[in-house]
Amino acid sequence: MTVTHPKKLQNAYSARDVLNMVVRDREVHLITLNRYRYSEQRSCKDLTDLIEQLDGNPPELVKDLSHHISDEARHAAWLTDLLVEIGSPVGTPPGSSYIDEFERLLDRSVSTSSEDFVIDSLAAINVTEKRGCEYFSGHIHALKNAPQTEENVKIREVIERILPEEAGHVRWGNRWLAELARKSPETREKVEQAKRKYMAIEHAAFESGMDITLGAELRRVSSLLDIANTLPVWERPQYLMERLPKTLLAPDLQLTRIDVVQRAWKRDPQAFMENSCRCS
Repeated sequence: MTVTHPKKLQNAYSARDVLNMVVRDREVHLITLNRYRYSEQRSCKDLTDLIEQLDGNPPELVKDLSHHISDEARHAAWLTDLLVEIGSPVGTPPGSSYIDEFERLLDRSVSTSSEDFVIDSLAAINVTEKRGCEYFSGHIHALKNAPQTEENVKIREVIERILPEEAGHVRWGNRWLAELARKSPETREKVEQAKRKYMAIEHAAFESGMDITLGAELRRVSSLLDIANTLPVWERPQYLMERLPKTLLAPDLQLTRIDVVQRAWKRDPQAFMENSCRCS
């Protein structure tokens, strides 16, 4: 069975590259930690919704998902405690929402069998957990190379507690998908197709929250086309028609850009004006 891994940001920047920059700026660092907290907290809701949709079948999966929720709730609690302790906000993080964009890009229009629904759900969970592991690992590496302040040490210790359990979630998802793929050649193809689709969706959602530079709208359209290409040919036109307008207009992207400008102005108005003059 094919092994999929998250793509680099703009196919150039690894998680270590990104986190090495993040830990140098305390404000950005705290926003990143709050995004982790928000994602762990939100996943409890999404996994609960999934259990309700499964309605008890298969019971083994429902059982596993209930434990998964417990893990995610614990991670959210650890991160919330950490952020409150170091004096950081714990409200909804600013900027584009990775989770909201992931859900916007999902293809919910086609009625599927219970098996298809399970495969899609597991593939979606698996690819997002892989991204989380990649970034937690990169974050730990960056913090080990950063100044060993009391705050940085506390942050690293919390992430080091979370990472092994997140890695366990990835192994769990891999096992479930592998077991399903062994049922028949047809099911194996469904699993591989779902992995391709959700890898494309996850990458598009991830980049939407990270890429705010010039041309980001067109790169989002390119990612949308990548997702469409994983769908059956007859489903592609409707999928694109439903999502292309918002992808091109990208209201969340514009709001994120405004937020970044406001933060830069508040932090250092003089430096902001000097940089603006150089760019004009």
